[in-house]
Amino acid sequence: MFVRFRLPYFTSWGQRLEVRGAGPALGDWHPDRALRLAYSPATSLWEQQVEVPDGTTELRYKYVLVEEGGATHWEGGPDRVLTLSGESYGQVIVDEFWHAPQLPDYELQTNAFTQAIFRRPAESRCRPQQVRARAADATVRFTLTAPRVETGRCLCVLGSDEALGAWDNRKAVVLSDANFPHWTADVALVTPDKAVTYKYGFWDPELNQCVDLEGGSDRVLPPLGGRNTLRWRRDEQYRHPAGPWRGAGVALPVFALRSREGMGVGEFPDLKLLVDWAAETGLQLVQVLPINDTTATHTKVDSYPYAAISVFALHPQYLRLQDIAPLQNAALQAELEQLRDELNGRDFVDYEPVMQAKWRFLRHLYQQEKTAFLADPAFQQFFQEQREWLAPYAVFSGLRERFGTVDFRQWPQEFQQPGDWLTALLDPKHAEFDEFGLHLFTQFHLDRQLLAAVEYARQRGVVLKGDLPIGIYRHSVEAWTQPELYHLDQQAGAPPDDFSVTGQNWRFPTYNWDKMAEDNYAWWRQRLSHLSRYFDALRIDHILGFFRIWEIPNHAVEGLLGHFSPALPLHRHEVEQRLGWFDEDRLAKPYIRWHILEEVFGSNAQAVREEFLDDASHGAFRFREAVNTQRKVEAVFEQKLAVAPAEQHEHLQRLRDGLYSLHAEVLFVEADGTNGQYWHPRITVDKSRTFRDLDDHSRQRMRELYYDFFFHRHNEFWREQGLVKLPAIRYATNMLIFGEDLGMVPASVPGVMRQLGILGLNIQRMPAATGIEFSHPDHAAYLSVVSPSCHDMSTVRGWWEEDRNRTQRFFEQLLGHHSQTAPFYCEPWAAGEVVVQHLHSPAMWAIFPLQDFLALDEKLRRQNPLDEQINVPSNPEHFWKYRFHLPLEELLGQSDFNKEIRDLVAQSGR
Repeated sequence: MFVRFRLPYFTSWGQRLEVRGAGPALGDWHPDRALRLAYSPATSLWEQQVEVPDGTTELRYKYVLVEEGGATHWEGGPDRVLTLSGESYGQVIVDEFWHAPQLPDYELQTNAFTQAIFRRPAESRCRPQQVRARAADATVRFTLTAPRVETGRCLCVLGSDEALGAWDNRKAVVLSDANFPHWTADVALVTPDKAVTYKYGFWDPELNQCVDLEGGSDRVLPPLGGRNTLRWRRDEQYRHPAGPWRGAGVALPVFALRSREGMGVGEFPDLKLLVDWAAETGLQLVQVLPINDTTATHTKVDSYPYAAISVFALHPQYLRLQDIAPLQNAALQAELEQLRDELNGRDFVDYEPVMQAKWRFLRHLYQQEKTAFLADPAFQQFFQEQREWLAPYAVFSGLRERFGTVDFRQWPQEFQQPGDWLTALLDPKHAEFDEFGLHLFTQFHLDRQLLAAVEYARQRGVVLKGDLPIGIYRHSVEAWTQPELYHLDQQAGAPPDDFSVTGQNWRFPTYNWDKMAEDNYAWWRQRLSHLSRYFDALRIDHILGFFRIWEIPNHAVEGLLGHFSPALPLHRHEVEQRLGWFDEDRLAKPYIRWHILEEVFGSNAQAVREEFLDDASHGAFRFREAVNTQRKVEAVFEQKLAVAPAEQHEHLQRLRDGLYSLHAEVLFVEADGTNGQYWHPRITVDKSRTFRDLDDHSRQRMRELYYDFFFHRHNEFWREQGLVKLPAIRYATNMLIFGEDLGMVPASVPGVMRQLGILGLNIQRMPAATGIEFSHPDHAAYLSVVSPSCHDMSTVRGWWEEDRNRTQRFFEQLLGHHSQTAPFYCEPWAAGEVVVQHLHSPAMWAIFPLQDFLALDEKLRRQNPLDEQINVPSNPEHFWKYRFHLPLEELLGQSDFNKEIRDLVAQSGR
């Protein structure tokens, strides 16, 4: 069989088009063996024919634009797939159109829409029994990718040829949705030697006619030519007259869900209740935080959802015990029910008692169900499919319990790296199997309960949106099994922002991207693939990390002493040239003077000087060796706090934080391993005391150097980094991808995200544009999401009360109440204006924390808005304990409130 590719595309001089794809006919994706298209002036098309080997069932490929110098530009969207199995034609002519990367229609083809929002019924009425065209005929296969079709309607094609109904609405050709979102019909034209005009439209099976045609001008099909040819017309973009699709959603962590069946924490079956509420109120999406297992210390520290011990395993806290099986021991069953009621009555997630209870009863359930569980074909299939991550996770978790620590470097030598012994431990006949079998049992039931919630959401037309943390935990299964993929001697974090003036140190290792690139980022692709098992949409946390991460040396505690990686540091000669001088002691050593000690420590300055500092020359001080890094300061004060009375803790913490700040009094941070030859300017250096004490000339030169380094020097470099890493990850699955792009965003990031079809995030009080205090949802791009707040900040009500002057400016400038005084508290009508403003944004999605919806009802919302905040990023010891204050069953019963939300959503056109 011969396949001829034909593509209309306007090129500039020196450019050419190629087809790169799988299989020898298309070069196995190798640039040197790609199928080169030739431009035909007669047809104004780029085209080329290739012979496809017998037995080829499909071709997978993409079009690539190649510049004269060799630079390449890939088209957007997922890989194209041409199914050839069963074809009897001698030639297939494929008419296609270039996929521009930023076209919104491609996002509607993701699983969020095809599996949930526009999901087709299993018993579809859009699969007509059409007479198969003969191979001798000149046949056209009309194919249109169009997910946005209402349930109960079909797509049809209507046109000038009699085979297309001759524009008679009752004679249109109905397309099959068997390969939804691709609609297809084979048509043997009556007059194939003439050009055909046609359009796609909606077909109503009840009325048995075409009821609406797409907008715009007619589509045109040129004369076909020869017989025994299949002309495959692969059209794009149904032209909806109603404009682009927009939707709304709600965000709440799974642990924060409250139901009458829970055990003091949200559980996977509770997602069904939140899905019910979303469907009741006209919302199409439910967003959650990461749900991976974070069990490291068995303390409340494990409540932090971004420090998973496995990027694949689910957290046992989300397991509903009673859905596994009732306990056969009546006393134990009664105890479980009593404890469940007790924990469920608490206003917050009491993490340690909850997990102690769950593990205790899980062990009993495991022993009770063990025989049937191991023999269950469903478990055996689950284990075989998930074995690659599940086996090391189960053994890792068992060894964590055996040795009392998650730090595998403290385990006996023979267990510090996995080996062949791992498989033996998972043999049910092994004497120690139960230590590890418990975790197989737990993951199997977690997976089963979550998949049930996922399918329930899809059936109700609601998207589940997950969250991908940017980092991995230092003591995780992944660090144990694949340490070569990470820089375990570094720490990842974030530079200073509105969340934390000293930056954030997540203490995760950074990635060895060079090593990951060797197999085309297989680890990331596997991770995304696993998440797509549960989610049809995904938020990538801190997507900036794929361009550059904030890397902090291990000796630092705060983020201020970090630098971007990868980066282009300054050679010392360049610094000297830009500043006019270079003195390492003045520029790169902590700048400590007596007036600074008084400023930082007040009356305690002398005591600090005597205990922690030595005299240096010319009125300067230097740290003593015992405290000459932030990490050493941390260790000293951990000992002090351990023995000090509680009333002294606040004073000691202030002293500790003051010493941290002295360590950050530098203008430059050394690039790792360069022996003082290369340097990064310290972030927010203009806010430091060492900068303040420079002379006027040096301050001005330092400002210029700083601005150039952080806002110009790396733009193209970081754009290339993103385009190298993100495509393999973006196209690893068909999930709808969102990127959390808040903070210090390089100028090149939005363009790369648009090119790859990744939706950005707009938070009203964190504008991306410089020089403005608030952003307006009306100014958001279509391929984005708008939200009034997120889990890392206060709710709208809490923010309203933080700064009266700022709130007044917001009240006047964003809500339009000029010359009026803003209410002291965020009244329901004020919160309603914020919600409406976001709903009417042109952004594809408006997503609201559930707390911000409840702000519209004075009777339903919590009295104190501070109790609604999920995370406080500036507090590294924060306990993630927030729990929604109403059972979801009760929220579902609030008919008046639910109708108010539903009406607001409907009025906005979402």
